[in-house]
Amino acid sequence: MGPSPPPAVAQFTVQDIALRRDEEKLNDLVRWTDHDRGGHFAAMEAPDLLLQDIREFFADYGA
Repeated sequence: MGPSPPPAVAQFTVQDIALRRDEEKLNDLVRWTDHDRGGHFAAMEAPDLLLQDIREFFADYGA
């Protein structure tokens, strides 16, 4: 089994400080992005933000 991908979070419109705190305790997060629009269906509601976030994430890792 190969290496695990680095964990990252893109959060759309929900400001949940407890979620971030808990995730940072459980995982070695390499990226956390809060977006001001979008929602549960971010790919439909804010595809530009989601695509930008994915591109930036992979650019950071030379992929």
